[in-house]
Amino acid sequence: MVKSHLASVFFLLGCFAFAQQAEIPLIKIDTLADGFTYDIRYATDNNFLKEAFYDCASCYLRPEVAAALKEANHYFCEKGYRIVLYDCYRPVSAQKKMWAVYPNAQYVANPYTSGSVHNRGAAVDLSLEKLDGTPLNMGTDFDFFGREAHIDNTSLPQEVLDNRKLLQEGMTRFGFQTIRTEWWHFNYKKNYGFEIIDFDFECD
Repeated sequence: MVKSHLASVFFLLGCFAFAQQAEIPLIKIDTLADGFTYDIRYATDNNFLKEAFYDCASCYLRPEVAAALKEANHYFCEKGYRIVLYDCYRPVSAQKKMWAVYPNAQYVANPYTSGSVHNRGAAVDLSLEKLDGTPLNMGTDFDFFGREAHIDNTSLPQEVLDNRKLLQEGMTRFGFQTIRTEWWHFNYKKNYGFEIIDFDFECD
């Protein structure tokens, strides 16, 4: 009788865990749209941590965020450009690793307080390239921590200012908002009502 009861408990727990996994409110952007260039930096060692800490180069977002990003990319493609994706949803474990290396809330959100909008599946880091693959000059690389990356820095070459303006104006048309310190970072407008998601990538 006890064994039967325990088996029922484990079965229910297993079903509950499966239900939680099934209800993760994220989709992979490539299941909704193609046409993006993927340069998911945290799946490589080309980032400020100098090591890969994503298991695969996937871009997960909340469905409404992914839909808005799809529309933004269509807009840019009509102008002769394409979105390059650097980062999308970010697991909480990755956020903690970033914070351990660089505990500066101006550039890395504290995972032990409010966390990052990336942890909610409602932020995306990106840039633009021409349709022939030529990257637009944005003045700094992704994840450059310094004044040169700030969107209010006007002491930059005109080409850089024009490219940033193109990116920012295009993204805001589709409900994305910039942050002051990172030209590449865009939060979706409704992110404040989204909860933090703790989900590990499902790699093919």
